[in-house]
Amino acid sequence: MAFRRRNKSYPFFSQEFLIQNHADIVFTLLFFLQGEVTLYHYGWKDCATILFYFFIAIILHAVVQEYLLDKVNRRLHLSKSKNTKFNESGQLCVFHLVSSVWSFYIVLTEGYLLHPSSLWENYPHAHLRFQVKFFYLTQLAYWLHALPELYFQKVRKEEISRQLQYICLYLLHVSAAYLLNLSRVGLVLLFLQYVSELGFHIARLFYFTDENHQKMFDLWAVSFVFTRMVTLTLMFLAVGFGLARAENQGLDWEMGNFNTVLIRMIVLLLVCLTQSWLLWKFIRFQLRRWREFRHEQAVRKKAAPKQPLRTLKRDSLGHHENGVLKAENGASPRTKKLKST
Repeated sequence: MAFRRRNKSYPFFSQEFLIQNHADIVFTLLFFLQGEVTLYHYGWKDCATILFYFFIAIILHAVVQEYLLDKVNRRLHLSKSKNTKFNESGQLCVFHLVSSVWSFYIVLTEGYLLHPSSLWENYPHAHLRFQVKFFYLTQLAYWLHALPELYFQKVRKEEISRQLQYICLYLLHVSAAYLLNLSRVGLVLLFLQYVSELGFHIARLFYFTDENHQKMFDLWAVSFVFTRMVTLTLMFLAVGFGLARAENQGLDWEMGNFNTVLIRMIVLLLVCLTQSWLLWKFIRFQLRRWREFRHEQAVRKKAAPKQPLRTLKRDSLGHHENGVLKAENGASPRTKKLKST
């Protein structure tokens, strides 16, 4: 049996060349892609990395503020209070957009969507791929940089406590997921949270440009409730049932195993309290919107002009109506007859 020889050669990257050598090209790509994967774990050196990206986050924050948000603020002519909230939503909108796309890419490439049981199987997940570790370090750097930004942005005193609340909550949850080796569950939960918060800040940006844009808040309300339900369900499924049935029960600092009943209860309690607090704030926000809507409706009804009543011209005998003289009792007055002398 004779082998066929390829006598004719084609130019590189031409259609004929790709068709003729596509098998060799794909094999070469797979050979390079299936190289040795380097895994990482957390340590004290992470502090230096977080500090480096802490300064990078400050620089990027200033770039977004100067070249994007300040230009929009000059055109909108917002008040000082609205200007502060607009800058806050603008910065968080950019961050949540990048983080949600990035986290979704990691969840997709790591196979967590196709295999949900991998979120708790083979715990502890002490060794991470570079993209997962880099994601967590940049998250910690960003939320740490948000603390001095309260001073740099000259945030009002009544706004500082509100912003400190969610900054500290993000730092607490991201640090707990990273240090307790719950990086897989934490990654999925951060993706859900960032998508929900992205919708809120987009709705608030549209509201500041035009106060008639209220429907975006309704869409965000649906996603917010859905996120809370999925978050609680996923946490009880992964931590409450998945880790509870794992064989490696116990505390092992060297292996990074924190699968004990006490730690699982603390994690579940922390998540439940946080979700309950967020729901309480959400209910208060919706009630405030409802009161403002009712107040605006009442003001519009009072400001509506009343139709003036048509005045009637009256004289001593009665009044004129449609050119006819009417008496006070509604009857036409009789004309007096003059006697001839």
